[in-house]
Amino acid sequence: MGATGTKRTAGTAGTAGATDAAGTAGAVHEGRGPVRYGPLAPDAGLPALPELVAVLADAAGGTSPEPPGGGPVLREAACGYWSRRGLPTHPQEAAAAAGPQPLLLALLAAHGGDILMPRPHPASWAPQARLLGRPVFQVPTPAECGGIPDPYAFLETVRRVRAEGGTPRLLLLSIADDPTGTVAPPELLREACEAAVGEGLHIISDETWRDTLHRPYGTVPLSPAEMWPEDVTVFFDLAGAFTPASWPAAVARFPATSGGAVRRARTLDHLTALGALVAGPVAAAAAYALDEPAAVTGRIAAAAALHARVAGAVHHAVLTAGALARPPQAGRHLYADLGPVRRALAARGVGDSMELEEFLGERLGMPVPGGHRFGDELGALRVRLATGPLLGSTREERMESLTAVEPLELPHVAEALSILTAALTELREPLEPLEPR
Repeated sequence: MGATGTKRTAGTAGTAGATDAAGTAGAVHEGRGPVRYGPLAPDAGLPALPELVAVLADAAGGTSPEPPGGGPVLREAACGYWSRRGLPTHPQEAAAAAGPQPLLLALLAAHGGDILMPRPHPASWAPQARLLGRPVFQVPTPAECGGIPDPYAFLETVRRVRAEGGTPRLLLLSIADDPTGTVAPPELLREACEAAVGEGLHIISDETWRDTLHRPYGTVPLSPAEMWPEDVTVFFDLAGAFTPASWPAAVARFPATSGGAVRRARTLDHLTALGALVAGPVAAAAAYALDEPAAVTGRIAAAAALHARVAGAVHHAVLTAGALARPPQAGRHLYADLGPVRRALAARGVGDSMELEEFLGERLGMPVPGGHRFGDELGALRVRLATGPLLGSTREERMESLTAVEPLELPHVAEALSILTAALTELREPLEPLEPR
């Protein structure tokens, strides 16, 4: 096992002919590539928490944004969040930005060298590297989960990149993954991180979905920063569990070392140049959420339980249709592999993930991003299925879904699941032969 590509080309993913072709202007219809109008992270599909709205409204009269990297209140709140999870943090080791994309871009710019990441990976990762003109090498994930590279494939990839004259310096990973909705087992995470640190790579750990576990007492989320505190930078998007996606805010934690201080300073320089400053009212709401009052933790737990129920039903529908998917463990999404029904899809004119994205999107009436958007091969028939759109089309329906004892029995949820099941089951049925004239 090794690097999924053999040619190093600055500014492209050095792996996927699929990824490069999908992003080439003129080769695809506008909107179908991995970046243009690319998929957002799976939305919660729920109204904003009233307590958060109140905090935002109270701060709405302010006219100044936060300083680069966030003000002291927001950074203190982030430090409290990490400290409660076994990662003691000083405000001078934290930084905030107006969303995860500019924050990740600044983090990557603060490091030199080539970037390695698992395949598949979040849709926003590779575009940030491409904007910087940095080579990206994708590494297959282990069979058990997504989000982290297979340790042996990782070591082989590093060896090949160096043999070709590359300088691998960074590994991006996620302990709870988009797009697969899985959580990396601690033993596999340790092996992957040990391989990276042993090869001299710095690790950037995306922990956006850490607080959306479907079984919070049965799944152990472990941060690489707990094992290698000097070699890991952590960041997460508050829209994963804490705030609405329309209030962009993300935070990062740097190692408490001289090297970490230098990288934080460089990151702040880049955030300043990008103008990625957190809006004052959003910062107030984010700080409130990161303090984790009862209203916030209650909503997080209820939302995670709801999405777990719906994701379980979607997973069952995928398997019933003859497709494959790892059991979802976190977030509000899962990653379905329709390769086993390839022949039926081909009969319907679907031969790659772009066509599959359009085929299912039209039938379901919701975005169904194909695997090519997450770095997967174009010919692989994979899609990310989100649970948020299944919770209802109005605020009242979504709140009813959140508070119901049996949300799957609500008419609007049952109907949405029925449409999804029918669209997937259709793929197992042969097409009606054309009648002779």
